[in-house]
Amino acid sequence: MIIDNLNINQFPKGKQTRAELKMVQNGLGQIISIPIIIIRGADDGPVLGITSGVHGNELNGLPVIHNLIKEVEPEQLKGTIIAIPIVNIPGYFNFSRYFNDGSDLNRIMPGNPKGSCGQIYAHRFLNRAVYYFDYLLDLHTASFGRINSLYIRADLVHETTEWMAQVQNAEILLHNCGGDGTLRSAAMMKNISAITIEVGDPQTFQQEMIDSGLIGTKNVISRLKMYPFTEVKNEEEPIICVRSYWLYTDTGGVLHVQKQLRDFVKKGEKIAYVTNIYGDVIAEYTAPEDGVVIGKAINPANQTGSRILHLGIVGTKDDMGACPAWTIQR
Repeated sequence: MIIDNLNINQFPKGKQTRAELKMVQNGLGQIISIPIIIIRGADDGPVLGITSGVHGNELNGLPVIHNLIKEVEPEQLKGTIIAIPIVNIPGYFNFSRYFNDGSDLNRIMPGNPKGSCGQIYAHRFLNRAVYYFDYLLDLHTASFGRINSLYIRADLVHETTEWMAQVQNAEILLHNCGGDGTLRSAAMMKNISAITIEVGDPQTFQQEMIDSGLIGTKNVISRLKMYPFTEVKNEEEPIICVRSYWLYTDTGGVLHVQKQLRDFVKKGEKIAYVTNIYGDVIAEYTAPEDGVVIGKAINPANQTGSRILHLGIVGTKDDMGACPAWTIQR
């Protein structure tokens, strides 16, 4: 079934429908389309969107979606689940994070209908698909040369996205207001409650991460009372970070990151060093403040300005600022 938009009323109730959403044309004039699974319940209810592969080499979300749609019986569903296994089709073909014009789709939302191919693709994806959602779970992984803990980026002051983040049973929850051209930010600007779920590493399948992503997705569906899944609760409390940032090298050479994911570090503690090609230490790096390692670089080939690690600053809800971009829409 080839479609121009995701108008829910065009799909039958109590059925699963597979469709191709038309997007742009390639240099041969052939249509590039996005595969979509629409599970419309027998009864009306919320519309939950689940997206994966906005970055074409971030694939753990793909089997999360495959496993979920095998479990959901449309006759028992209240509302609609829209599952999109791969958003960035050209990037997926090229084993690349980026769209085929070099742009990062997750930095140019909401796109531009008269811009570059990537900007048009982003704009059409929002208008033809995402703006039909009430809620959005956007599945990602780390990028090439880096690894991530299982963590969530969300507005943790926003009542709805806070609980959506909590039920993911993630290791780290990061308060983040977006505003950086991401799909999550573009959705939130339209009053669609959205979170970003980071489930592991790029261009691979990691079963433990996939299982965790599936549990978190089913927990959201359960909490929305869309389907009779039993919510699974994590016995361990997540680490709450009120902000975060990456640390970068200021010299080239061979990078050695000494900290592991989820390690707590103290201000001034050594976290990494760089050697020249002969093995001599030429630079050392320390933590600028107390924090926790959310993600880290694993590629030793380091040119000046390469990432070292993603440092999360631990705090409480009292330390979080409201996100001004969509505060008025709460």
